[in-house]
Amino acid sequence: QLQASGGGLVQAGGCLRLSCAASGSTYAMGWFRQVPGKEREFVAAISWSSASRDYADSVKGRFTISRDNAKNTVYLQMNSLKPEGTAVYYCAARPLRTVTTTDKMYDYWGQGTLVTVSS
Repeated sequence: QLQASGGGLVQAGGCLRLSCAASGSTYAMGWFRQVPGKEREFVAAISWSSASRDYADSVKGRFTISRDNAKNTVYLQMNSLKPEGTAVYYCAARPLRTVTTTDKMYDYWGQGTLVTVSS
């Protein structure tokens, strides 16, 4: 079970940190986001060891994914937020060590947390 938190309302240029707590050990984890009426899109992913990380081009240089395996928690630090970043953000996990940007490759999903970026 995954529990995402940390969403909220922020002005453009601001920052937020999302957290995703897992009830058990996980391997690769990722963040995705979805706007109503649009497909879910990849944001960032991290391997179990944190040695491998991947980001969508739209967030590179602004977002940072990290994890604390002792706490079974993954984080998404979002800086310089833009209005187009408004979406429901979902965390996901898969029982494999390698990262992937494909949502269908993740087996477990959190409930989502809403991020609203005002202009």
